[in-house]
Amino acid sequence: MDVFRATAEKVPDMANFQLLDILLIATVAGIILFRLYMVLGRRTGHERPPQENYRLSGNPPARTGDAPAKDDGRIPARPALAQRPSDPVAGGLVDIQLADRAFDKDHFLSGGRAAYEMIVTAFANNDRAALRPLLSEEVYAAFDAAIRGREQRGEKVAFTFVGFKDVKIVAAALKGRMAEVTLTFGAQFISATTDAHEALIEGDTKTVREVIDVWTFSRDVRARDPNWTLVATSGDLP
Repeated sequence: MDVFRATAEKVPDMANFQLLDILLIATVAGIILFRLYMVLGRRTGHERPPQENYRLSGNPPARTGDAPAKDDGRIPARPALAQRPSDPVAGGLVDIQLADRAFDKDHFLSGGRAAYEMIVTAFANNDRAALRPLLSEEVYAAFDAAIRGREQRGEKVAFTFVGFKDVKIVAAALKGRMAEVTLTFGAQFISATTDAHEALIEGDTKTVREVIDVWTFSRDVRARDPNWTLVATSGDLP
């Protein structure tokens, strides 16, 4: 009986020792985890930046056999943009091309020639249907008023387009999302206007006229419609 009592008295003591051991182990584990967090979970400012940062810098990837670049912990700088042309016209064209990657100067000049011939021919023939999609509302209103005046007076225009002596861009600018390009047309055509009695009142059916027209075309660079619109004119019309 005494042995049993003594053994029973030792059981609580052993349980207490085991509990102390568990607490001690848990404390040590907590300290270790905390130190690991302090080392691995914090940035010191000297870590190597992620590889994505180098790809986004614009630098080309290293070629096989190249010596590895010295890592000083800094992200490589982006390459400098090409210097903008000092000439206002060239600078304006660059701005437009950056906003509209499909813009091409030579293609625009070709389209400008075609648009000029189409517009002056339609104007001489009182062809409003051909003019409307090519002109802004303001320019169309001016053309329509001139056509209406001829119709009221009974005048007719005999017109033949001959060609161009020169076509060049004299101004270009990007204003917000609107691109504007101004062209000078050195054009040649034959034009003769007669009254209601078929009497010649202007021009000549045999003489080639040389005119210089200055036209400005505009387009919203964010629009899906690739066509440009005539928004301003100065010069002689048939």
